[in-house]
Amino acid sequence: MSRITRAELERIADLARLSLAEGEAEAATRQLEAILAYVEKLGQVDVDDVEPTAHAIPFRMVLRRDEPREGLPTAEALANAPRHDADTFLVPQVIEGEEG
Repeated sequence: MSRITRAELERIADLARLSLAEGEAEAATRQLEAILAYVEKLGQVDVDDVEPTAHAIPFRMVLRRDEPREGLPTAEALANAPRHDADTFLVPQVIEGEEG
């Protein structure tokens, strides 16, 4: 007996924006059944004494200290800008409304 109904498969395909032919629908049903069986099998594993982890191996974040420092001079910051005036980047208006 299939765990996945035709309606469920069609809904999943619709959500994934997939168009499945009849033969593909049957194959997809079998594949989803296999995935569900595997997940069910994983649910049987005893993990009571296993510490939760975010990574399979120890992970250490390596970052520099966040310290204030001098920024770019205005002329250097604007050097490669497609459009600018004396000290400002000029960009197209993206919000409708009055131009000002």
